[in-house]
Amino acid sequence: MHLLSASCVCALVISVLLRQVSGLATVIGLYGETLEIPCNNGAVNAEDVLITKWKYDKGEGLSGDLLVKRKDQNVSIMTTDEYKGRVSMAAKSSLLLSATKLSDQRTFTCMVVADVDITEYPVNVVIQKTPGLEISDKAEELEIGKLTKLAKCVAKDSNPAAEITWLKNNTTLKADGKGISIQASVLVNDVTGLSTTSSVLEYSAQKEDTDAVFTCSAKNTQAAGIVSSPVTFSITYSTENLVLQVTGQDSLVEGDSMTLKCVADGNPAPTAFNFHLKAQGEIVKVDDDSYTITNVSRNTTGEYKCSLVDDPTMEASMAITVNYLDINLSPSGNIVKSAGEALHPNLKIDSSGDTKVSWTKNNVKLDKEPKFAKLTFADSGRYECEVTLGLLNQKASLELTVEGAPVIKQLIKKRGEDGTHEELICEAEGSPKPAVTWSINGTIDESLFVNGKITHKIRVVPTDNLTVSCTVSNGLGVDTKTINVSSIIEEVRMDKKAQTDENDQTKLVVGVVVALIVATLVLGLAYLVYVKKFKQGSWKTGEKENGSSEEEKKLEEKVEENSQKAEV
Repeated sequence: MHLLSASCVCALVISVLLRQVSGLATVIGLYGETLEIPCNNGAVNAEDVLITKWKYDKGEGLSGDLLVKRKDQNVSIMTTDEYKGRVSMAAKSSLLLSATKLSDQRTFTCMVVADVDITEYPVNVVIQKTPGLEISDKAEELEIGKLTKLAKCVAKDSNPAAEITWLKNNTTLKADGKGISIQASVLVNDVTGLSTTSSVLEYSAQKEDTDAVFTCSAKNTQAAGIVSSPVTFSITYSTENLVLQVTGQDSLVEGDSMTLKCVADGNPAPTAFNFHLKAQGEIVKVDDDSYTITNVSRNTTGEYKCSLVDDPTMEASMAITVNYLDINLSPSGNIVKSAGEALHPNLKIDSSGDTKVSWTKNNVKLDKEPKFAKLTFADSGRYECEVTLGLLNQKASLELTVEGAPVIKQLIKKRGEDGTHEELICEAEGSPKPAVTWSINGTIDESLFVNGKITHKIRVVPTDNLTVSCTVSNGLGVDTKTINVSSIIEEVRMDKKAQTDENDQTKLVVGVVVALIVATLVLGLAYLVYVKKFKQGSWKTGEKENGSSEEEKKLEEKVEENSQKAEV
């Protein structure tokens, strides 16, 4: 009776107090890793919990116990099946499940007993695995226009099964039933339950696929997009075009070596070519794509060709120019001309193209080519022309000397700055450099002889009036000029006399002006006195205060007349 009552009471308590939380949480674990399954999302207060028990759904309405922990006691492992040695309890009553596998995809339940409440928290477990990805069965080469199995892409041991995508140069390929065919299949491992996805790509290559990079990508809920290592393929096709290339074509000059190269667009490329040589007038067969000609000259210039050995009708050509530059300046070297003659240097240029010409005189750039209708002494100097054509450069020069009998341009005199001597200046032109002589002695200064010009200065202190001559001469002639020079003493006396006369005239003018000013002041004062006296007399006789208007007018006219005379 007691036992029955106890069992009834227990059943009643369980039926009343047992409560399962609605809603099913899900956690995702990685295949082969350790998974932590939380109890009530980790919101378990250990102080209030009397018993914590973990169990799992075995299917068909059956459950299996894993472990249990009572308050103030250690965890007790209850399972004896596949989970033995793989389960343990972590903080906050969570379950640790090691070495996860696909069979662990089921519901695990955490049961918590606290005071008079018993609560269950079920958790759904999903196990995923990232696939390994590789490309296999790669084709050795692809033929243009022929649908060929390019390769197989395998995404191995995945959960869930991976989806494979093919890419060319990072652009997705899609089957079109013509040049692209993609066949995919999935195989599930009976032991592990993992899936392996295979995808075979058949591809019809084009010429532009040469050096194209092919990859495959796999994705599932775990892998967002794994990409394989890239692969490339050799594309075979016949030669359709030839191109003849020449090294250094733009800068090729006489004496250089030039290399002809025949470039074919076939794959594999031809290994032998015919080279048609203009200079030798022959055809050379070469087991290579290049042929070198040494020490080229202007005669090498012409049209060159290359062609296929097995198909001579397929050829390429190019016009080749060997650059050259020759110049001739006439006259050149040392040139002696007389002043007044004409000179027209003639520059002849023989070149392979357009040239640039520049002229300098004594290393100073000229704006134009030197042409002389009438030479002067200043035209003497070194003239140099420089002609350029690309990297080629040629120079020619002439050293021009303009000669002529000397001529005195001017002979002048001027007083020295200290006033104690005369300075005579003789300026002359001529070439060769003329000698300068004076008819009197003195201190002589000579300027540099530049552009056929020379300046000669002599300082003298003449005591008498003199006639002085300057004579210039060279091997081509003589010129003389004279100038009158006065005595320094006489010039000083005359200067003082002129200065005295000038001072006397100044004094006379100043005296006259002062006298006129004084006279004007005196007349004005007399007028004022007269007016004052006249006014006083009218008071005595009873006349009008202003006096006679006629007399007053006459007096004013007299004063004005005197003032005008004084101003004159």
